[in-house]
Amino acid sequence: MLDYEKQLWEQGCTLIAGIDEVGRGCLFGDVVAAAVVLPPGLILDGINDSKKLSEKKREELYGVILEHALYWSVARIDSVEIDRINIKQASRLAMKRAVETLGADPEHLLIDAEKIDLDIPQQAIIKGDATSQSIAAASILAKVTRDRLCKTEWEMLYPGYGIAIHKGYATKLHRESILSLGPTPMHRQSFLGNILAEMEQQVLF
Repeated sequence: MLDYEKQLWEQGCTLIAGIDEVGRGCLFGDVVAAAVVLPPGLILDGINDSKKLSEKKREELYGVILEHALYWSVARIDSVEIDRINIKQASRLAMKRAVETLGADPEHLLIDAEKIDLDIPQQAIIKGDATSQSIAAASILAKVTRDRLCKTEWEMLYPGYGIAIHKGYATKLHRESILSLGPTPMHRQSFLGNILAEMEQQVLF
């Protein structure tokens, strides 16, 4: 998990930011990105791609990451902006804002499968959240942040949709709740094609 970081440390880079996003494939809610700068040489036991960790382990590592990080930041792009500029560009924008609000100027960026519009040396690493400790740390911060929003703020704002359970992904429960209750203002209209078409059929027949 430190091969990329070690190469950069050997080149004299000490402020390396790992960057990742969560919520790209959801029907509902913000896409959330995080940027994290960890101290050179730090090894975090048990860290991995957030999707491969239990909720309990993510929460535990979330606290450990915040305790040890030199700098960290989280940024969000809402569903209206996602519909306006598309999810790929919204994900990149969230990652860019996370870097811009770090509180320091990183010397190098390690990003999960993307490059962003910043004049900073950067690497797009496929499956970076499973191969880079810095990216994995960002993945965990983004995932825990978004899950907490789903379980508290968004669940309370739109009860009956099961947001706390499915986290906005296109599960059977979520699709059925949209068909029953209709989409909320936080649903991504550009993602709802088949569901909205089915709703129209129900009205017609």
